[in-house]
Amino acid sequence: MVEREGYTVEPVGERAVARVVPGPVCAFCEGTGRRTLEMRGVQRVGRCRCQKIPDRVILYNRAQIPARYAESTMATFRTDLPDARAGWTMCRNWLDRYRPGEENAGLILSGEPGRGKTHLLSAVLRELIFQHGVSCRFVEFTHLISSIKEGFDRKESEATTLTPLVRVPVLAVDELGKGRRTEFEVAVLDEIITRRYNARGTLLATTNYPLTRRAQPAAATLALPGLESLSERLGDRIFSRLKESNTMITVGGEDYRVTHAQRR
Repeated sequence: MVEREGYTVEPVGERAVARVVPGPVCAFCEGTGRRTLEMRGVQRVGRCRCQKIPDRVILYNRAQIPARYAESTMATFRTDLPDARAGWTMCRNWLDRYRPGEENAGLILSGEPGRGKTHLLSAVLRELIFQHGVSCRFVEFTHLISSIKEGFDRKESEATTLTPLVRVPVLAVDELGKGRRTEFEVAVLDEIITRRYNARGTLLATTNYPLTRRAQPAAATLALPGLESLSERLGDRIFSRLKESNTMITVGGEDYRVTHAQRR
C-alpha cells in the first residue's frame, strides 16, 4: 500500500485502487464539501478545496491502472540500476513541462522487457491525476483490441466503443504494437491515433519494440523475431503521426524482474 497526503493506493482485484484517508473536519465547509464565496458582491456556492483529493481519487480509480502497479511512483522507480536513470529523468522532465488544458506532446517509452516502462507509465499517470487533476485512462493494447472487437460484435455504437478513448485527455496504451497485426488491429489503432491527433489529445505508450530497426547480422532475415521496429509494426502512416506528436524515449538498464527475483 502506498500512502500519500490524504489518500492511499493499494491493489484490489485486478486494479490499483485509491482511497481517501479520513482527516479532521474541514474548517471552511464543516464537512459539507460546499463553500459560499462572495465575489464583487455576488455570492456563489461551489465545491470546497477540501474536495480536491476525493475528486482526484475518483479520477485515479477511473483510470483503471493494473493492481501490480499500485506502488509505482516516480519516487519508487529503481534509478540506482545501471543505465536506468536516463529514462526516469526524461519522464521527469516531461512531467515538469506538462501544462493542463494545453496541447502537450505525448510520450512513447521503448525498451526491452523488464526495464520498468509500465512502472514509469503508471507513475506518470498518477502524477498527472493527483498533481494536476487530469482525467486519464490506462489500457493494455491486446485487451483494448479485444474489448473493441467484442463491442462491435454486440453491435454497440462507435460512441460506446471508441469515442471515450478519443475524448479522454490522456490515453495510456501499454505494449503498443503487440498482437498479430491483423487488418482489424491496424484499422482500430489508426482510427484512435488519427482522431486523438486531430483532437490534440495526449497519448502515452510503452512498447517492447525498438523505435528504429536494429543493426542485423549479415545472415539475418526480416523474418527473424525481435528485429522489427515499432514503425514496421504500426506502419509508416501511424508511426509518422506518433513521431510528430510524441517525445520518444528509450528506457535502458537491467531486467528489473530478474534483479528483483535474485534479491528475493
